[in-house]
Amino acid sequence: MSVQIQFTKMQGLGNDFVVLDYEDYKSTGMTPEKLAVKLCDRHFGIGADGLIIVNNHTVNTDIGWIFYNSDGSVAQMCGNGIRCFAKYVYDKGYVNKKEFSVETKAGVIIPKILEDGSVRVNMSKPILEPRKIPVNVQNNLNFKLNLNETVFIANAVSMGNPHCVIFVEKDTKLLAQKYGREIEYNSFFPEKTNVEFIEVLSKNEINLDVWERGCGITLACGTGACASVVAAILNDLCDKCVKVNLPGGSLYIEWQGNRNDTEHDIFMTGRADYSFSGTIEI
Repeated sequence: MSVQIQFTKMQGLGNDFVVLDYEDYKSTGMTPEKLAVKLCDRHFGIGADGLIIVNNHTVNTDIGWIFYNSDGSVAQMCGNGIRCFAKYVYDKGYVNKKEFSVETKAGVIIPKILEDGSVRVNMSKPILEPRKIPVNVQNNLNFKLNLNETVFIANAVSMGNPHCVIFVEKDTKLLAQKYGREIEYNSFFPEKTNVEFIEVLSKNEINLDVWERGCGITLACGTGACASVVAAILNDLCDKCVKVNLPGGSLYIEWQGNRNDTEHDIFMTGRADYSFSGTIEI
């Protein structure tokens, strides 16, 4: 027997998500993996890069979320998604304060709703130890990544999910489209990886194109922006506050760390917007 459920469609810089309340998710009787594939399908579903389910049943945090990519795979964290989630649960009254804690598979994340409607998120500390990223190299910075006749110098960083960051002089979009999938599935990355190609414009600004694990090319990736800035700072390419230009818009990333002191939280600030709401029959 089919059921009708309510949903909200949101986007952060064009990275788009279907948001469900927990009771609506449970009423479908489907696993979240199958539900994500169905709802995120851009031809037969609502269409999105990922599915966000509000988890009102946490014990040690104000609220929690369940997040799946459009292909049904689990994502530990999604920077654009967490901003959309934060705005949604605050506007719905599920939390009664503008700064609150969220339980995620990447640990506790703390977003803050700002006066202009944007969201600033404490994304916690970047993970730089190879076995925890995970990446099969001894040193996570500036290792050679061989792809047939092409060699890239890569940097691996985790923001709760793995990222492969590559600095180039031009053609970031073309390179992400051409090599993203191959790098995502490269044997260096036992849990696959997100892939970022970066052009450094100045000490305070970069351009970024991303191939997102489980999604492919997307208009924005918040954790990718964070990982890219961390890698840029560790390579002395950028200062502590960086404007990150993505195809869908810009994020502002702050990190006070350096090669000798990486124990600092990273902060991401950007917009989160509603697209539309409705019902769908499952």
